Amino acid sequence: MSDDTEREARHKAKMAHRKAVQDAEVASKKIEKGLLMVHTGTGKGKSTAAFGLALRMLGRGRKVGVVQFIKGAWSTGEKIALEAMAADMVEWHALGEGFTWETQDKARDIAACRKAWDTALAMMANPDFGLVVLDELNIALRYDYLAMDEVLAGLAGRPDNLHVVVTGRNAKAPLVEAADLVTEMTLVKHHFKAGVKTQEGIEY
Repeated sequence: MSDDTEREARHKAKMAHRKAVQDAEVASKKIEKGLLMVHTGTGKGKSTAAFGLALRMLGRGRKVGVVQFIKGAWSTGEKIALEAMAADMVEWHALGEGFTWETQDKARDIAACRKAWDTALAMMANPDFGLVVLDELNIALRYDYLAMDEVLAGLAGRPDNLHVVVTGRNAKAPLVEAADLVTEMTLVKHHFKAGVKTQEGIEY
């Protein structure tokens, strides 16, 4: 047997073993449930990843809801695209009034977050939805615009098969503990620091 043939045989045996292990692990997972997912961290891409999930859910014929807690009602590429593809399958509420340093009015920010949360509760109670995106909810929790206990109770009370994804920096420990999946986006390098402005199609 040549060296190349022997190496190929070893590789094939190794991959066969790896496949068997992987298949056994996948087969052992029996639970099916609605997931609570959290996208947090200092890196860019938290909301972008959530809207990727929205696209995937729409591709499976399930309705998607979006509630934006902080971001104002500006036009975003993801909203335009998702509604163009499946207007009857997407319900979108941009209920924030901008980041807190823009409004400079705490009472107004709290009122906007309360309206957004009430909208989210109604959406999560609707069995038509397969996924609800709670965009920048972590920011509302960080500033105590909403009570953590109330939010956790609302999330826990959703239908068993409803998936929810929460985005925003600085996810608090109780939400992380309650979540099924937590992904932290880590900032390595950002073009903004080099003087590159916010750009259409990238940031919004």
